[in-house]
Amino acid sequence: MVCIPCIVIPVLLWVYKRFLEPIIYPFISPFINTFWTKKAVQESDTNESGKSNGIQKSELNGAATANGSTIEGNKKMD
Repeated sequence: MVCIPCIVIPVLLWVYKRFLEPIIYPFISPFINTFWTKKAVQESDTNESGKSNGIQKSELNGAATANGSTIEGNKKMD
């Protein structure tokens, strides 16, 4: 059996995001912008000199690199 707040809270959040926020947000956004004036910090792969450090995140994850080649990880061979 699921507790009542585990059902009610997600439903109330969905109702707020779906129906109430589009109506309320234009009125409260000027107040929110006064509190959150900073821009979000964006993560970059560059060091202080502005050059790339040579290791791409896609290379670390084993995905395709910028030139289209794939990197194979250390897979266990049977």
